Amino acid sequence: MTDASHPLFLFGPGYTAKALAGIWDGDILGTFRSEDGRKRLDSTQIKAVSVTDQVRLEQGLEQAHLLVSAAPGETGCPALAAMGDFVHRAASVTYLSTTGVYGDLGGGWAMEWSPVNPMSERGQRRVAAEEGWRSLRPDLRIARLPGIYGPGRSQLDRVREGRANRIVKDGQVFSRAHVDDIARALRALILSGAEGVFNICDEEAAPPQDVPLFAAELLGIAPPEEIAFEDADLSPMGRSFYSECKRVSNARLKAVTGWRPQYPTYREGLRSIAAGER
Repeated sequence: MTDASHPLFLFGPGYTAKALAGIWDGDILGTFRSEDGRKRLDSTQIKAVSVTDQVRLEQGLEQAHLLVSAAPGETGCPALAAMGDFVHRAASVTYLSTTGVYGDLGGGWAMEWSPVNPMSERGQRRVAAEEGWRSLRPDLRIARLPGIYGPGRSQLDRVREGRANRIVKDGQVFSRAHVDDIARALRALILSGAEGVFNICDEEAAPPQDVPLFAAELLGIAPPEEIAFEDADLSPMGRSFYSECKRVSNARLKAVTGWRPQYPTYREGLRSIAAGER
């Protein structure tokens, strides 16, 4: 087991990282790039560290559990560029990646040992970032995440605001994960000291059109009409999501940590969010 007294260092403290911060027992540091970013962190328990302050970055990383959630860009992973020279000082490194690195499996199962076959530039960048971190920290922990939802970021919001689509593509399924389940899984992984690749997801890969339908039922409003995939006006990014179909397994995570999702399907997750809004 890992010492829980070590601080948590968040490079890119966004939605998921902040959820982990909310259940972490020790000190928490997080990076910012702008004055607005610093102000947002000042209103939380996270101690703000500028990504350009090399001294504070290195000091803060000393024996901390580093969680990298910042997405890679055209020039690579920003955390690697900022911290690569002294990342050996960290107690552990966890990199948040995506299940998109598996590519299209035709509805088959994505296991941690499945070959990576990214079909998008985003997925290719994630694979490159994974490899970059693995070269510096062979004990790296990679958490591959599917679609993330939670309070303020769910189909309830999209349906309520008229932004939801019910696009139907025969046989299409997506895996998902509630942000609170991801936070608990990350905490369990970090404290277990486990290394390697872990998928974090719920228990049911479901057709995408079913989720806004259920959200509309919870809200008591008419659901969006179904649209055939061929007729949908999707952006290139949106269309790329539908080019991949797979079911993601969380079996390794459960076996190693004992974690179980509090929200095993989108139904339990959306019901909880709806209840919290009332």
